Amino acid sequence: MKFRKTYSYAIWSAAYLTLLSIIIAGVSYFFIAKHSGIGVVIISIIALFIISFFIIQYRAEHFIYRRLKKIYDDVSFLDTKDLRSDSVTTDIDKLSKKMQKFVEGKRLEIKSLTERDSFRRDFLGNVAHELKTPLFTVQGYILTLLEGAINDKHIRAKYLQRANKGVERLVAVIKDLDMIAKLETDGMKLNIEVFNILEIIQNVFDLFEMRAKKRNITLKFDRIYEFPVFVRGDIEKIEQVIINLVVNSIKYGKPNGTTTIAVDTYNQNKFIIKVIDNGEGIKQQYLSRLFERFYRVDQSRSREQGGSGLGLSIVKHIVEAHNETILLKSTFGKGSEFSFTLEKAK
Repeated sequence: MKFRKTYSYAIWSAAYLTLLSIIIAGVSYFFIAKHSGIGVVIISIIALFIISFFIIQYRAEHFIYRRLKKIYDDVSFLDTKDLRSDSVTTDIDKLSKKMQKFVEGKRLEIKSLTERDSFRRDFLGNVAHELKTPLFTVQGYILTLLEGAINDKHIRAKYLQRANKGVERLVAVIKDLDMIAKLETDGMKLNIEVFNILEIIQNVFDLFEMRAKKRNITLKFDRIYEFPVFVRGDIEKIEQVIINLVVNSIKYGKPNGTTTIAVDTYNQNKFIIKVIDNGEGIKQQYLSRLFERFYRVDQSRSREQGGSGLGLSIVKHIVEAHNETILLKSTFGKGSEFSFTLEKAK
């Protein structure tokens, strides 16, 4: 057992008091010694030391206990029932540890709140900007038509088409915002089932074949797969992941380029699905932030290509909801490879 600090305090205090008493009694020593003998004097000194020790120890513990109790009463997270009047030294150590834990917790909480506040400001600013741009575009075309341009059939058709594109972008932003909000508040409810991932990939290729042809981009598998590849997951959510990654590769791929999807074995229990393009690639300093909401490496080109800026963030949420991993490799000027793992069907 550790030697209690109050004992040390009491022993030294008792020693000082005893020494003082000896000095005071020194004058009358000969009188006491003549009548009672030297043995009585020594016994008296020892008795005085012991009595002083217990008095000082009691007073020190009572003094500390009262102040500790006040601290426990004042600090809401401390329970007065945990305080024991017979072990204030132990209680001081416990209080110190609790206070350290409390301070560390508050420090992390303040850091988290600061980061959230910064993120909230950025998020609101990004949302306002994403909505404002297409909204003002649509408003401008409509006002132009109302001011008389509607009478010109050619201008009317062109402006209505442009206004429609602005509305489509607004709808895309709102739909993606709604999905992100649901993912982060209610969590994601997954309908896990076994399915052939190659079939889903082919469906996505068929869906975006025309869009890819407009940029002369070829969508293809890395090889011919002789047998189906069965995985476990939410088929609709995983299809959304592949759609977002393929659309992303078409937007930022080079004309006359390719988007290739490969399905390989990751480990004994998982496959890895890779979406590879030979587009412009991404600089190293941007990779860590690429999955943030609304983050764009090239703001002007991204808005020119359309989209909500939430696609990769949604991909990350869906993959992580499956307890899987998403990976990114990119070389600027050569292309990018987005990949994610999926559980093998047993």
